Amino acid sequence: MVASCVGFVLIGALQALYGPSIPAFREEFGLSPSAAGLGLSAHFVGGVAGVLLFDRLFGRIGNRRILGSSYALMAVGAAGFAAAPNWPAALAAALLAGLGFGGIDYGLNQLFAVGFGRRSTAMLNILNAHFGVGAILGPALIGAVGSAHYPAVFVGFALANLPLLLCLRGVRDRAPQPGGAAPESGGRPLGRSLGSVLAVFVTLYVLHVGIEAGVGGWEPTHLETVGYGAGVAATATSVYWLMMTVGRFLVAPLALRFSARSIIAVSCTGMTACLLLAAVPGLAPYAYAGVGLFIAPIFPTGLPWLHRAAPSARRAGAVVIAASMAGGVAAGPALGKAIEWSGVRTVPLLLCGVSALCLAATLWMIRATRPVPVSG
Repeated sequence: MVASCVGFVLIGALQALYGPSIPAFREEFGLSPSAAGLGLSAHFVGGVAGVLLFDRLFGRIGNRRILGSSYALMAVGAAGFAAAPNWPAALAAALLAGLGFGGIDYGLNQLFAVGFGRRSTAMLNILNAHFGVGAILGPALIGAVGSAHYPAVFVGFALANLPLLLCLRGVRDRAPQPGGAAPESGGRPLGRSLGSVLAVFVTLYVLHVGIEAGVGGWEPTHLETVGYGAGVAATATSVYWLMMTVGRFLVAPLALRFSARSIIAVSCTGMTACLLLAAVPGLAPYAYAGVGLFIAPIFPTGLPWLHRAAPSARRAGAVVIAASMAGGVAAGPALGKAIEWSGVRTVPLLLCGVSALCLAATLWMIRATRPVPVSG
């Protein structure tokens, strides 16, 4: 368990290392801003491919091999990115590192979702909170050593993966059956078709990750537009990511007392209200921090709910995790186009509308996953 949490610190750090290193990429390889941004895009493409690939292998080659291969791929990819002689080679290495990233993200989330019974929601929130710890530490490390020294940081990150290969003996080679957690439907047929439930789960994950990425990407610009200084805007954005991490740690004990559906419903309601308040300039920095707090539990809490609502759909977890990554990739262009039409000041209102759709999807799923009344 400790090694798994360390693994999530590392994948959080890897994802966050690309952005602060962009100035050095551009200088070293002579890149435009859009070309430099392809590093993170290649990472996400590899991540989606890693989720789908390792889902196909899940249950066939054993969980230890899946996780071990993922750690090794991420280490080789990170080292290759540091040593790449040109930008195409660097993109290929980022793709390889992303492949390992996706395998770890999928593999550990899947095992935690089914391996802890009724404690799965709490354990998944703790696991994913460590992703946030890595996402905070990665940029801080680049800031401390300077972006020009990003190759050394990537090499150090690659080496940090290797000891985790020695900690896989505690992983079962086959996933335990999710029998320790009673199905949300009480073991009876769901009130809606399985396909509809999965489609709405995917919609929730795509939309909420779009909000997560949208706030992280556009909060500084919005705050500066409404009158805050660049330093305040940057600090407020850091607080937003910090609150996401804090929120997952705070929800872990609550998940032992309240159902996943209740936690997600409250999260979507609070997220929608905070985004509405963020449209008020004087409240915006504090409201964005509230968004981070409320959005934090949705990703890790939804997975156990999905497994209990649809225990027969083994690949459902892979679909929603891959969809969440796709949502992060699509959020930037989609939100950017909407902002071109309506202006930067409307960012919180645009995201509030998306959050309202998340709330509607959650309420639909609560109704859909109730047991069907059985006549006498």
